[in-house]
Amino acid sequence: MELITIGIYCVFLLLLLIAIGVPIGVTFILSGFLGSLFILGLHGSFSLLSQLAYYSVAAPTWTALPLFILMGSIAAQGDFAKRAYRGFDALASGLPGSLGVATCFGCAAFGAISGSSLATAAIFGRLALPEMIEFKYDKSFAAGTIASAGTFASMIPPSMMFVVYALFTNTSIGRLFFAGIVPGLLTAVAYSTLIIYRAKYNKKLAPRVKSETILGFRERLTEFSKSWPIVLVAIIVLGGIYSGTTTPTEAAALGSIVVLVIGYFEKKIRKIDQVTTALRESANTTAMLFLINIGAIYYSRVITMTGLPSDITQMVGSWEVPRIVILLAIMFIYFILGMIMVPIGIYAMTLPVIMPILNTLGYDPIWFGVVALKLMEIAAVTPPVGLNVYALKGVVPKNISLVDIFNGIWPFIPCDLAVLVLLILFPDIALWLPNLLLG
Repeated sequence: MELITIGIYCVFLLLLLIAIGVPIGVTFILSGFLGSLFILGLHGSFSLLSQLAYYSVAAPTWTALPLFILMGSIAAQGDFAKRAYRGFDALASGLPGSLGVATCFGCAAFGAISGSSLATAAIFGRLALPEMIEFKYDKSFAAGTIASAGTFASMIPPSMMFVVYALFTNTSIGRLFFAGIVPGLLTAVAYSTLIIYRAKYNKKLAPRVKSETILGFRERLTEFSKSWPIVLVAIIVLGGIYSGTTTPTEAAALGSIVVLVIGYFEKKIRKIDQVTTALRESANTTAMLFLINIGAIYYSRVITMTGLPSDITQMVGSWEVPRIVILLAIMFIYFILGMIMVPIGIYAMTLPVIMPILNTLGYDPIWFGVVALKLMEIAAVTPPVGLNVYALKGVVPKNISLVDIFNGIWPFIPCDLAVLVLLILFPDIALWLPNLLLG
């Protein structure tokens, strides 16, 4: 059997296993192993798998990932999300749909120390949704706001998906972190503007009730100042990376310690069970991601041996079309895959193929990392998978259905698409800050 044919069969087998619901990490290993049998034989396939199982996670840079996950888990135990929400709720006091606006910026702030969109959606589902329902907010509008705003944690640094992207593409984690700040804040502003507009002209979505408190200027600042731990952690993590004082791994470790110390002295983390719960959650998430990573790198290595990526690169490079057409085709593929796969699996399956193409076309890999993650954000709230929707559904009351959540999400999709178009037309939206700070 020809190598190219083996590569094509591997791709179809991968998609088939995903379609029937096999876990993504196992899918990568099975697809790669069956393909490598035809190339290396049984002994060679086991040898390659055992080597990659070690070397794919033995790189020192990978230690940043579990440490950032741990920092977010400890922050969740220490009520950092509540601080962020209460602070921005005070600032937005008096605006139409103020609780929705507070949720948007609260998710963005908590994303600065959590890095997980699923965790952010679930936490704010417990925190913000009951308050919105108490103030008579439309349940679909409220749930859709939380599910959509939860995606900010993917873009606002420290983002776990930026770490994964950097490791697959050999790009700078620090540059990716800073590249995500402006697009993330721009999305938060776009969401908040939409919420204010809809709440102002449709009183049923977010009615103003007598019990809703409108704070004065001094009260707003006093309440918002209680969010200082989030600002401090963000400065320590990003400031350490920017100044060169710490590597991303050291910054993650230092951030985890600072979050734990603040939680202890603020009397939010005083039980050993809280720490062990954070450690257990971090270990479970890390194990899942590392299994996916091992399988993905193994699969990518087998696909590379078949010569399929290089053939596709040469074929696409020979097309006599504007480079924007190729970029739009790649983005469309990412969007479709994002609706049926987890992001780390998409990165592992596609980046070895598309990065040579994008480099040939002259696109900046840091900029594309932001564009790809924006597509993942949209996919995170889009059926049939919509991971953020299902994470939120697990914590909301039973009278809020999946249909209610999806109906509340659709108005936010145009905001994401508008930001995506701006990123394509004006790449400096993503590149300006990393170029300014890191050269």
